[in-house]
Amino acid sequence: MSEKFPLKNLGDVSVTAVSDGYLQVDFGLLANVDESECRQIQDNACIREHNAVHINTFLVRRKGKNILIDSGAGGIKGWGGNLVNNLAELGIKPDDIDAVLLTHTHPDHIGGLINSQGEAVFPFAELLISADEFNYIEDDENFESVSDRVKGNFLLARSIFKKYQNKIRLINEGEILPGVFSIPLKGHTLGHTGYRIEGSNGNLLIWGDIVHFPHIQLLKPDVSIAFDSDPQLAAETRVRILDIVSSDRILVGGMHLGEQGFSYIEKRQSGYGIVDI
Repeated sequence: MSEKFPLKNLGDVSVTAVSDGYLQVDFGLLANVDESECRQIQDNACIREHNAVHINTFLVRRKGKNILIDSGAGGIKGWGGNLVNNLAELGIKPDDIDAVLLTHTHPDHIGGLINSQGEAVFPFAELLISADEFNYIEDDENFESVSDRVKGNFLLARSIFKKYQNKIRLINEGEILPGVFSIPLKGHTLGHTGYRIEGSNGNLLIWGDIVHFPHIQLLKPDVSIAFDSDPQLAAETRVRILDIVSSDRILVGGMHLGEQGFSYIEKRQSGYGIVDI
């Protein structure tokens, strides 16, 4: 497998990081850190494009089944849009996807579920989503209470739900597919969800949006982003998960962890850091 598609073999299951591309995020959207420190951290980490946020999806293959975790942005707002072509390089057509598991409903995670004509990209896929996340988006009182920007996110999610309405399965914590376990990671959104993948020879955690700027938010876990629905809870969840994956040496995959897709995390004298693998 080429380095373009980082692959983790867990015995009877494989997990491949598949890029959808990038989006740009201004440091002004981060709290509890100033922009000059952000630039310094990115420089120290040899990040050339300081404000580029990579968009990963993950392809889980087991016993002839193809499961996709998130769908990228699909070109919405000019973000990403490379997923389908990258899947094709792996020999996977949209019709081959049996299920799509969603970490949450922000545009850079669900935009790839529909094409520019508004039709379903993965017509045979079951769509699995946290019951809390789905019900929050479908509630009209919630819709009326949010900003115009977030209203747009609601409308996009609702339009996607309609296209997959006969294939949606609402999930809670626990095993949702053979060897795939849903783990609530609330804070970034009400129903933000991670997925633990268990194979016959290892396991890993897909942690969704625990971080957007990994080097900044691992070094300073209290740094939140404007997209967090509950910044304090998001930070608390981040610290809790960082403590678990670092102390138990659990391999993680992140939607915004960078092109390497996967990493181990270590606790350092100040904050946490990525372990090269």
